[in-house]
Amino acid sequence: MVSERNLSKNVCIIGAGPSGLVAARELRKEGHSVVVFEQNNDVGGQWLYQPKIEHEDPLGRTTVQNVHSSIYASLRLTSPREIMGYTDFPFVVKKGRDSRRFPGHRELLLYLQDFCEYFGLREMIRFNTRVEYAGMLNYPEFGKDLRWIVKSKEKDAEKGMEEIFDAIVVATGHYSQPRLPNIKGMDAWRRKQMHSHIYRVPEPFRNEVVVVVGNSLSGQDIGMELVDVAKEIHLSAKSLDVSEGLSKVISKHHNLHLCPQIDSLHDDGRVLFVDGTSIVADTIIYCTGYSYSFPFLDTKGMVAVDDDRVGPLYEHTFPPSLAPSLSFVGIPKKLIGFPFFESQAKWIAQLLSGKRTLPSWDKMMQSIKEFYRSREVDGIPKHNTHDIANFEYCDKYADYIGFLHLEEWRKELCLSALRNADINLDTYRDSYDDSEMLQAAYQSSHFTHLGPEGF
Repeated sequence: MVSERNLSKNVCIIGAGPSGLVAARELRKEGHSVVVFEQNNDVGGQWLYQPKIEHEDPLGRTTVQNVHSSIYASLRLTSPREIMGYTDFPFVVKKGRDSRRFPGHRELLLYLQDFCEYFGLREMIRFNTRVEYAGMLNYPEFGKDLRWIVKSKEKDAEKGMEEIFDAIVVATGHYSQPRLPNIKGMDAWRRKQMHSHIYRVPEPFRNEVVVVVGNSLSGQDIGMELVDVAKEIHLSAKSLDVSEGLSKVISKHHNLHLCPQIDSLHDDGRVLFVDGTSIVADTIIYCTGYSYSFPFLDTKGMVAVDDDRVGPLYEHTFPPSLAPSLSFVGIPKKLIGFPFFESQAKWIAQLLSGKRTLPSWDKMMQSIKEFYRSREVDGIPKHNTHDIANFEYCDKYADYIGFLHLEEWRKELCLSALRNADINLDTYRDSYDDSEMLQAAYQSSHFTHLGPEGF
C-alpha cells in the first residue's frame, strides 16, 4: 500500500559493506537521519582485504567474533563486472585500474569507495566502531512505535556509547562465521586444520599434502592455486559427479586428486575417506561455507538462526513481529547482489517514512510458512533457505516497490558466465563468448546515461 506520508526516522545501519552502503544512500534519500556503524577502518565489508589475520583460531571457533574479510590474495570475481553494479552506478573500467571483465577483489573495493564518495556517504559512517549490543528499548505493542538501544564501542576507547534509534538495519553480511563439518576425530587431529576464512596465499603449503574439503567456488579456486606449490592436493567432495570444467582441471595436474567425503581423522595424520581409501595429510583446509551470525542482536527470541535459516523473515528482509523497525539487508544468496540490496534498501526506506505499509502479521507469517513448505517440497535443506538462484524472485521483489526488473542482458551475462565456468573452470574469467550480449549491455540506459566519459 502506498501513501504520501513522509516521516523522518533516526536509523542505525550496522555494516558499511555493499548492502549497508546502498541502505545508507536510500534511507537518507527518503529523508531519514542515518548513522552507519563499521568496525573496520574503511568501507567495503567483505571486499576490504586484510592480508594478516593475527590471534585467530584457524577454524574460527572463537567466542569473540573477530569479523574480517574472507577473501584471499588472488581472488577474482566470479561474475562479469557489467552485471555487478548498482542500477544507477555502473561498474565501469577506470584509467590505471584493473580493466579485466572479471577483475581482482581490489577493483570491487575501489568501486565501493567510488560509490561512497560520489554519493557523499562517508559523513554518515562511524569507522572503527563495533556494535556490541542492539536490543529493544520497549516491548513491541500494537500501535506503539518500537525503539532500539544500541551500545557501541570505538576501537581503543575505554568506554562505550549508548544511543536510542527508531530503527535498525542489519547489513553485516554472511561471510564472517565459518561453517564447519562434523568429522569423527576432528577435535583430536594434531596436524594443521583451518577454514578458508583465514586462507590468504599458497606459499605456507609448499611441499605439503593438503586436503581441501568442499568443491565450492572457493574450494576449487584454492585447489587450483595450490597445484604449483603443494606436493599433493586432495579435493574432498560430497559427490564425485563433478563439472566438466573441474574434471578437465584435474586431468591437467598430476598432483590434484578428487576424493569422496572424509569418514574420520586419525592420530597418525591419516585422513580416511568413506570409500575406505586414506592418505597421510599435513593440512586440511575446510572450504565449507559460512553461517549467519548476529551476536550483538537481542530480539528476545523473535528472530533466530536455526541451521542457517534466519527467521521468521518476510521476503528474507522483515521479521513480522518487529518490522519495519528491524530489517535485514543482504541475507539472500545466489542472486545478482547489488541491485537486489538496492531494492531491499528502497523498500525499507519507504516503509519507515510511511509511504508504504507491510501486510498484516498474519499474512506475513502465512507467506513465510508457505515459502518454507515450498522449499521442503523441492527437497532444499534448511541451511539453504536463503539460496535464491531465481531471477523471477528478484523481479517479484522489485514489484513491491515499483523497482526496475533485472535487465535481460544482466540475466544473460550472468547465465553465460555460469555456463562457461561449468565447462572451462580455469579459463572462464579470461576467455568468453558473450560479445553480443555485452553490446546490448553497453547500449542500455544503465551505461549510456553516463555519456562517453563514463567509459
